[in-house]
Amino acid sequence: MADDVAQRALEAIEIAKNTGKVKKGINEVTKALERGTAKLVAFAKDVQPAELTIHLPMLAKEKGVPCVQVNSKEELGAAAGIGIPTSAVAVIAEGDAKKLIADLKG
Repeated sequence: MADDVAQRALEAIEIAKNTGKVKKGINEVTKALERGTAKLVAFAKDVQPAELTIHLPMLAKEKGVPCVQVNSKEELGAAAGIGIPTSAVAVIAEGDAKKLIADLKG
């Protein structure tokens, strides 16, 4: 189940990067959440130390934003279209991923 959600989140990020807007990196994602501009947050399970991303799910929950953990920084970087691993990504403008993101909210 969790893998399915992670795959859908990665797909949403890929679509949003082409038709909307994404922010990459823990600091950018944290700022997007604090400002209330994030529509979806995804972070990598393999971030070291784990404390770097531990605040993201709590902050996202507080803001009512879906937050998904994906398997690797490589996967997340590829979905965001940057070709290098990234720890966290936030979708700021959904673009064509609006329905996918709405589904992730449940």
